[in-house]
Amino acid sequence: MADNDVAVVGFAQAPNVRATDGTTNGVEMLVPVFEQVLADTGMSNKDVGFWCSGSSDYMAGRAFSFLAAIDAIGAFPPINESHVEMDAAWALYEAWVKIRTGEVDTALVYGFGKASAGDLRRTLAMQLDPYFVAPLWPDSVGVAGLQARLGLESGRFTERQMAEVAARSRADARKNPNAQLSGEVETADLLREPYLADPLRKHDCAPITDGASAIVLAGARRARDLCDRPAWITGLEHRIESAHLGIRDLTTSESTAGAARAAGTAEVEVAELHAPFTHQELLLREAIGLGDDVRVNPSGGALCGNPMFSAGLSRIGEAASRVWDGAARKVLGHATSGPALQQNLVCVMEGGNR
Repeated sequence: MADNDVAVVGFAQAPNVRATDGTTNGVEMLVPVFEQVLADTGMSNKDVGFWCSGSSDYMAGRAFSFLAAIDAIGAFPPINESHVEMDAAWALYEAWVKIRTGEVDTALVYGFGKASAGDLRRTLAMQLDPYFVAPLWPDSVGVAGLQARLGLESGRFTERQMAEVAARSRADARKNPNAQLSGEVETADLLREPYLADPLRKHDCAPITDGASAIVLAGARRARDLCDRPAWITGLEHRIESAHLGIRDLTTSESTAGAARAAGTAEVEVAELHAPFTHQELLLREAIGLGDDVRVNPSGGALCGNPMFSAGLSRIGEAASRVWDGAARKVLGHATSGPALQQNLVCVMEGGNR
């Protein structure tokens, strides 16, 4: 075991819900999540060497909204803290680097978002190219619909395959108490539903979700004190593609493929993929090279609850949980950010001795 090895040793999340009342600063969601993850690891606020969060001022509707959320941590003792304006999976990357370089030996990473507070489909248009695309205000579902149509026309997948992803996800989510959507549905029934944004139907799109999640990372010297079976991070990489939709192939995900190669995905048994649309799961599976023997999204995935800015982090936490409960030895967590799978992160974890 190397001193700079890092493991996921704790994970907690708020229930995935859609609520239309309450504040947007995240404190109410974060306090119970922090309490749970710290209790599970036997830690207190004072034991955390570094805090790092992911959220968005655009969604909260105020500048420096993440500073208000720090009230959930407490004013004392002073903390070592940072923030990313994107999914908290990228905050986990920053914390991982912090531990790898020896600056700290523990970190708590968290993400939160209240998507129901505004018009999410319109808000996400703000991440598009500000000169040529954003002024047109194409909504996020419409952009995803363009990607799905290209995939269908090129023969990469069919509408039936998309519906099968939705049906499987909801069936698997029955075992996830935090899921927003779950239950048995027939593929044929889904295909009879009307289009929301042709060729996407409602079941092809992740629901609008409020939520939060947190992960505790620890270096080699602390990990086994905090967790009986640490999920050791053996590969972690993220890549980005152009924000200009017209100059990249939307039917593939080169950034995911590159990140997966760098992270080392051979012999992965379980993969939690952050796919807010059914066709994106199919594209991600192909980009990573996941075979039919790999269990994909046993939690139900983002299609059954997609809290903005924590859904990607939760995919890593859900994957790590399969190591902790002994269901798998090697797992993969994936996160995406930006339109049409623009930015992608792949985290590979393993159990056993390091």
